[in-house]
Amino acid sequence: MTTVDAGRAAPPLPLTARRSLAGPVLAVLWAGAAAVVALWWADTDAVVGAAGRLTGAGRIAGLLCGYACAVLVGLMARVPLLEVRIGSDRVARWHAMAGRYTVCLLVAHIVLILAGYAAQDRASLWHETVTVVLDYPEMLKATAGTVILFAVGVTSVRAARRRTSHEFWYYVHLLTYAAVFLAFGHQLALGEEFNGKPVATAFWYALYLGVAALVLWFRVLAPVRLNRRHRLRVESVHREAPGVYSVVVHGRRLDELGARPGQFFRWRFLAEGMSWTSTPYSLSAPPRPDRMRITVKALGDHSAAVALLRPGTRVWAEGPYGSLTADRATGQRSLLIAAGVGITPLRALFETLPGEVTLLYRARGAEDLALGGELEAIARRRGARVLYALNGPHGERPSITAQSLQATFPGLAGHDVYICGPHGFAQDVYGALRAAGVADRRIHHESFEL
Repeated sequence: MTTVDAGRAAPPLPLTARRSLAGPVLAVLWAGAAAVVALWWADTDAVVGAAGRLTGAGRIAGLLCGYACAVLVGLMARVPLLEVRIGSDRVARWHAMAGRYTVCLLVAHIVLILAGYAAQDRASLWHETVTVVLDYPEMLKATAGTVILFAVGVTSVRAARRRTSHEFWYYVHLLTYAAVFLAFGHQLALGEEFNGKPVATAFWYALYLGVAALVLWFRVLAPVRLNRRHRLRVESVHREAPGVYSVVVHGRRLDELGARPGQFFRWRFLAEGMSWTSTPYSLSAPPRPDRMRITVKALGDHSAAVALLRPGTRVWAEGPYGSLTADRATGQRSLLIAAGVGITPLRALFETLPGEVTLLYRARGAEDLALGGELEAIARRRGARVLYALNGPHGERPSITAQSLQATFPGLAGHDVYICGPHGFAQDVYGALRAAGVADRRIHHESFEL
C-alpha cells in the first residue's frame, strides 16, 4: 500500500461550479463556417448551367474542407482552456466528428470540381482528373495530402482501430499535420476566393497561422517547459491489486502545475520499450508539491510494463487535462460510482470533494478492490460512506438499476454523480441515473475513448 495520502487529508476544494464553454465555442466554430461560405457568396456573381452548379458546389465544399482542416488541427492542439472547461472526452468527440466532416467534404470537393470541369471542357472525367493533377499548380502536393487524409480517416474507423495498435494509430494520425501543410498552397493558388483578394487571403493565413501557433505552443513548447522545469522521475511502484500498480512520480514545484483531483496527464516513461508511447492516466491521489501518483491496470503491453518501472526512470508528462473535478459540482451532496481501475480519479475526488460524499465501487471480487484500504481510511476521516458492488459467489453481477440506486441512495436526484469506468458500464449507469430522475447537468463523466 502506498503512503502518498498519509497524514491529514487535503482540504476540500471550494465549491465553484464553472459553466461549460461548449456552447460558445461551438457557436464560434459554426460562425467561422458561415464566414467561409460568405467568401464564396461574395466572389460569385451568378451560377449558370450544370457545369457552373457543379463547380460552385465543389468550391463551397473545398472552402469548408479547408476550414474543417484548420478546426481539426486546432482540436488536436490540447488547449488547456478547452480540455478543462469543455472536457477532454468531448473535445476528442468533436475532433472525431470534424475528421468525418473533413473527409466527406474532401470527397465532395474532388468529385464535384472534376465533374464540373469535365462538363465545362466536354472531356471525360478521367482525362480531366489527369489534367488537373499533373498540370495545375500545387496539385501534386495537394494530391499527396489527400492520400494522407484518406489514410488517417481509414485508420480512425472503429473497426480498424480495434485491429491496430495505439502506437500505429497515433503516429498515422500525426500525419494530419503533413496533409494540411501539403494542401495549404493548393487552396491559395487555385481558390478563386483568394486570387487578388488580400483581405480573404489575410483571413486564411491568420486562421492557419493561428492554429499552427496553438499546436506549436501547447503540443511542443509548453510540454518542453513543463518537463525541463519540474524534472519528473519515478519514485516508486506499488502493487495495489492483481494486475494493478501505483506509480509515484516526484518532481520539483509540482504545485505550480495547478493539477486538480480528478484530472489526468499524458505520461511517457523514458524506459526501454516505453518511450514511444504517451498514455493518459488519472491522478489517483491529490497532487502534492513534490509528488503525484497514478494507478494503472495492465490492459496491454504498455500498461503491463508499468509494473517493471525502476525508481529514477525519467518521465515526460503533458497536462493537466480533464474536467472531472469539483468545479462540476452543483450542490453539496455527491455520489461517486467507479468500476475497476476507474476508481483512480474518483479516489482523489473522494478525499477532496466538499460536502456529503458517498462512493459506490464496482469490482469482480474483494481481491480486485484497488486502493480499498485508502478508501476506508478516507471514509473514516471525513465521515463518508463506501459501498461495494461485488460479484456473487457464482460470478453473478449485481444489478445497478434506477430502482436499486434510488433505494440505496435516498434523495438521489439531488446528488451530483461522478462516473468513471469502462464505456459500457458508464453508459448503463448513466441510463439508470436518468431513469431515476437525476438531471443530465448533475451527471459527470469523462472517457479516454475516442
